[in-house]
Amino acid sequence: MTTFVLIPGAGGMAWYWRQVSPLLQRERHEAVAVDLPSDDEDVGLNDYTDIVVRAIGNRSDVVLVAQSLGGFTAPLVCARIPIRMLVFVNAMIPRPDETAGAWWRNTGAVDARAAAAVERGYSLRFDLKTYFLHDVPETALHDGPSDLRQQAETVFGRRCSFRRWPSIPIRVVASAHDRFFPFKFQKRVSRDRPKMDPETLPGGDLVALSNPQGLADLLLRFARDRP
Repeated sequence: MTTFVLIPGAGGMAWYWRQVSPLLQRERHEAVAVDLPSDDEDVGLNDYTDIVVRAIGNRSDVVLVAQSLGGFTAPLVCARIPIRMLVFVNAMIPRPDETAGAWWRNTGAVDARAAAAVERGYSLRFDLKTYFLHDVPETALHDGPSDLRQQAETVFGRRCSFRRWPSIPIRVVASAHDRFFPFKFQKRVSRDRPKMDPETLPGGDLVALSNPQGLADLLLRFARDRP
């Protein structure tokens, strides 16, 4: 049995993984969706790492899955405890000692987002519906929280203090219709940082809500492909 440990992005809500977790469990694996206190200004990356490490406990055969801002917590977890595989999903992939605040400038993320909007013909004005919810079915949000948890700024100023990528398999998943981190941008960052081509998955940035079956199937395939 593989344990999939699922780290959310900004807002830190384990609820984000609510549709993917049962699909993994149906295949007799364990899914642990981690909830992070991301609205707490006194909490930083090391605290996020502590929470994920505690959630893993003494489990073995762990596949660590990081969404969006969760990409800055994942390598710190890998530096602390044994992880079998690391999977980035539409993630902010850091360099050693980079901050999440500097990542935007270093990668050119904002310019890439604007260029994709012009190319594809949707609004440059940032709003949740255009950039996050454009492909998420309303039914996926029916039992969701009435208010999204805010993301404190503290974490964006903390360095991701890992020295090198772990010597484990690393996979990158990039959604084909992501408007927040467009696919061309994600492909460039993936080739530059962990130095690999991403796997393409239909869906937008919140792919665990818009295409949970596709994401679960891909994670299960990764888990079967043991090195």
